[in-house]
Amino acid sequence: MPAPFLSSLPIVDLGRDVRFDGVQPVFILGPCVIESEAFVWDMARQIKGIADELGLRWVFKASYDKANRSSGKSYRGMSLEEGCGILAAIGKELGVPVTTDVHSPEEATRAAEWIDFLQIPAFLCRQTDLIEAAGRTGRAVNVKKGQFLAPWDVKNIAEKLQSVGCNNFVFTERGTTFGYQNLVADMRSLYWMRELGYRVVMDATHSVQRPGGLGSATGGDGKLAPVLARAAVAAGVDGVFIETHVDPSKALSDGPNQIPLGDLKGLLSQLLRIHEIAKE
Repeated sequence: MPAPFLSSLPIVDLGRDVRFDGVQPVFILGPCVIESEAFVWDMARQIKGIADELGLRWVFKASYDKANRSSGKSYRGMSLEEGCGILAAIGKELGVPVTTDVHSPEEATRAAEWIDFLQIPAFLCRQTDLIEAAGRTGRAVNVKKGQFLAPWDVKNIAEKLQSVGCNNFVFTERGTTFGYQNLVADMRSLYWMRELGYRVVMDATHSVQRPGGLGSATGGDGKLAPVLARAAVAAGVDGVFIETHVDPSKALSDGPNQIPLGDLKGLLSQLLRIHEIAKE
């Protein structure tokens, strides 16, 4: 019996010639948050250079607002209009789909005017009104599986999306709560969600978080993110989500989990080679 990542699943089309179809993983790459317009443009252009050299299918990611920070004093980002406008300009100039978090039904509807791939944060993955609003926009949707959900529980989320006519969606694994301030990544989850008939992404960087581990901020084990990414590709995942920063120690959000931009090309090259072996 072939592994489920070799079986036929619905194609999820993000536009701009990027789709989840099992031929090659789609890489969702970028910094956690828009720290400034100049910063995010520089990141996008550097990542594009790497992606073009390796021949990747990729999506540029950066959140305009990090609404679930550990502390109310932490940096969040900018307005929806300003942030999504910047992302849309990046997508147009570089020719890639762009993605960002949305946090409410209203945000989903408004962001869809600019954004190709709407992302539902893990903490909000059971918010029915938000899920349905995102599904109604006509945009592709990425639902982060909550740290509190079993893999098979995503079926209920899929049914919410399908009830409003949305079949263009993926689920992203980002770790499961493992005691206080810790997560564990269970690679069986990728298999089980695929077995249900859904395209699945592995979020390698958020899966190594230590939620609230720094007291007023989230900590993490960023050096382990490449390990999880390699394991996920070997397991047959449809895409890999990786946050990256020129200097994670200076990042305004989720620095401990992000991969240094200087290490990104080497990791992506490894992942492509693993994919070629795993699909045989």
